[in-house]
This record gives sequence, C-alpha cells and structure tokens, in this order.
Amino acid sequence: MRTTYSPKNRKRNRTLGFLNRMRSPGGRNVLARRRLKGRKKLIVA
Repeated sequence: MRTTYSPKNRKRNRTLGFLNRMRSPGGRNVLARRRLKGRKKLIVA
C-alpha cells in the first residue's frame, strides 16, 4: 500500500493558496474567520 500523503507545493498552493481562497465565498469566510481569530498566517502554504 502506498503512503497517502505525497506533498507537492503546486497542488498545495492551488488548493489552499490565498488566490484560491479569495475566489470563492466560502474561502473568503475562511480568511475572515482566521483574521478574527488573530492568526499570524492566514494561509497554510
């Protein structure tokens, strides 16, 4: 059986990146919540 997590920066940025978050209303909510919470980093990547 192969391992489930094989990290790739391009994939990570495309799915979890700032631009992708800004694209959808849900993603904007995520950013807004993280701002409210006071996260130093808004994005994982």
